[in-house]
Amino acid sequence: MGKLNIYSISLGLASLLFLVIIGMIVTGNIDKAGLFILGFFGLLAFGFNGYEKMKGLLFTIMIFAGVTAALYYPSYFTNFGDFKYTVLIIPLIQIIMFGMGTTMSIKDFGAVFQSPKGVFIGVSAQLIVMPIVGYCLAQLSNFPPEIAAGIVLIGCSPSGVASNVMAFLANANVALSITITSIATLLAPFLTPLMMKIFAGEFIEIDVLAMMWSIVKMIIIPIGAGLVFNKIFGNSVKWLDKAMPIISMLAIGLIITIITAAGRDSLLEIGGILMVLVLVHNFFGYLLGYWYARLFRMSEEDSRTIAIEVGMQNAGLASGIANSLGKIATMGLAPAVFGPLMNITGSILASYWHGKPTEKTPESVLNN
Repeated sequence: MGKLNIYSISLGLASLLFLVIIGMIVTGNIDKAGLFILGFFGLLAFGFNGYEKMKGLLFTIMIFAGVTAALYYPSYFTNFGDFKYTVLIIPLIQIIMFGMGTTMSIKDFGAVFQSPKGVFIGVSAQLIVMPIVGYCLAQLSNFPPEIAAGIVLIGCSPSGVASNVMAFLANANVALSITITSIATLLAPFLTPLMMKIFAGEFIEIDVLAMMWSIVKMIIIPIGAGLVFNKIFGNSVKWLDKAMPIISMLAIGLIITIITAAGRDSLLEIGGILMVLVLVHNFFGYLLGYWYARLFRMSEEDSRTIAIEVGMQNAGLASGIANSLGKIATMGLAPAVFGPLMNITGSILASYWHGKPTEKTPESVLNN
């Protein structure tokens, strides 16, 4: 009971800080609210940690704390002397992809051939829905070309590990979610550059082969190394299965914080509009992904899975691509905004669906 009281007190103090922050916004002192906002997120995270149902939001709170710190104190997240922190983005993505590889084995892909329908529908939904919606939003935005291209880039990226977590929380088909993520990720080095050429070619110059090689270095090589590592050491390093998701979440948080700091000035100028466009992109991903699956008579469980897979993209990979093109402060802005927001909407959607359990049916694909 004592512990619960501590967590309750923490949430109470967070509520008071929230009122202080609202007061500072109303009185035009938001520029001085940095420490108060960071304190609010810190207390909120501690308080949520005491309640099982709230623990799923800790990652999102961490992301928002990082974004806040980057907006108010950007100098701490841009460089240390002559060393620029953007150099860390690609290695961090490679660590995340290595972690994905360590959880996989060649036999996992046998499920694709056993029940290909769900995988085909999920991957094809990603390739159709998100790039087209991203292109339409980029056209409507009137943003500078490189920032508009970032919206398209999010749409052309595969889903990430966050979608697998949300699928679990939503009582969806986790095995199908993991398989779609894996296949879409492995196809990304070939399909993302081609889709960028088609949908973003009018905004920026796209060197397809250079982008392919860049994504191969970020995805295929680390995942391949993870697969080999798992094959050789899998049984003797079970602790890695628990450690890698935490390391991956911290890496994603750090990537988003670095990007936010790098593009702070542009983000403050267009942040509100970009946030709306990103939310629309995310929302249509869930909506169209779900009904695309229903159109093909997929079960409710699998339709939820595909909705989450389509709506939640790999913002970290998109950031890495933007960084490899030397456009992290412009093209990287949409991924930086998309990452935190999709975790919020994904958590809300997963919580809603969690309260509406589905019965597993014979037509459900890749059941656990």
